[in-house]
Amino acid sequence: MAKWVDFKTIKEKVSIESILDHYGLLAKMKRKETTHALVGPCPIHKGTNQNQFHVSLPKNNFNCFGDCHGGGNILDFVAKMEKTDIRNAAVKIQEWFNIEPNSQQEDNVKDTQQAELVKEKKEPSPEERKNQPLKFALNKLDPNHAYLKERGLNQETIEFFGIGFCSKGLMKDRIAIPIHNETGELVAYTGRWINEEPPEGEGKYKIPPNFYKSLVVFNLHRARELAKEKGLILVEGFFDCMKVWQAGFKNVVALMGSSLSEEQEILIVDTVGSQGKVVLMFDGDKAGQECKDDVLARLVTQVYVKVLNLPEGRQPDNLSNEEIKELLS
Repeated sequence: MAKWVDFKTIKEKVSIESILDHYGLLAKMKRKETTHALVGPCPIHKGTNQNQFHVSLPKNNFNCFGDCHGGGNILDFVAKMEKTDIRNAAVKIQEWFNIEPNSQQEDNVKDTQQAELVKEKKEPSPEERKNQPLKFALNKLDPNHAYLKERGLNQETIEFFGIGFCSKGLMKDRIAIPIHNETGELVAYTGRWINEEPPEGEGKYKIPPNFYKSLVVFNLHRARELAKEKGLILVEGFFDCMKVWQAGFKNVVALMGSSLSEEQEILIVDTVGSQGKVVLMFDGDKAGQECKDDVLARLVTQVYVKVLNLPEGRQPDNLSNEEIKELLS
């Protein structure tokens, strides 16, 4: 009978830092205290760039931004290092760290193993998380819907961002907002519900399946041309971005939420350059302030960062052009 593998226990008990130590790699890694991360050359493809291989200690995963573009959890890492599959990698980890699998009934072992293997395959690793370009575009959006005027957007802004009311399909009865990756490829549409309460089980924003917003910085493909000279203005939401752009600041981009992913951090820093500037213009609520603190701590060692503190309850979306200009001047 095949050896029982307890994937859940392995991932709970073994840290990626311990795995790196097992391979004797910790000495080659630089610790970043502000982000609880380790950075160094990639041991998988034997890279020499000291900033290619990123390890997140809180998330217990890794990413290579070099030749192999690899990423994942401890099982993925060992599988790549040992050139084997996930199950054999798990067996090795159990042996290295003397992990005793949870006891199971003999006649249930095979079925449970298969269930765990399926689960492993269904959880996409960072390597597998890719936003494929869409093979279609929504060409019949209504740019004249009253909701857009209520949000204070003029016709130029609406047309520039390509937004409009969608009357059918996945984004039915929502304002559809096209999202592009950093090279300008259309990778998704998100939909903003326009009434008081969205349908049960849905949020104000609908994100399509198999789209990973953590891999994208909204409007970066347009703003990047100005970023080297003027830096980037970083806001949280889509409409925040549109209102700041409408006020005349074309170098504005959005996180599409109140958190900064590692992939977004890399995109922003690479875009402005090591001598570049990033202006943080987050909402004046608790989530916005927590996001500001986190982003500031992570970017301040890499680029020049300026923080704009908005009054409590205010956000770029509900500021006038004059208020935005006063803040950013």
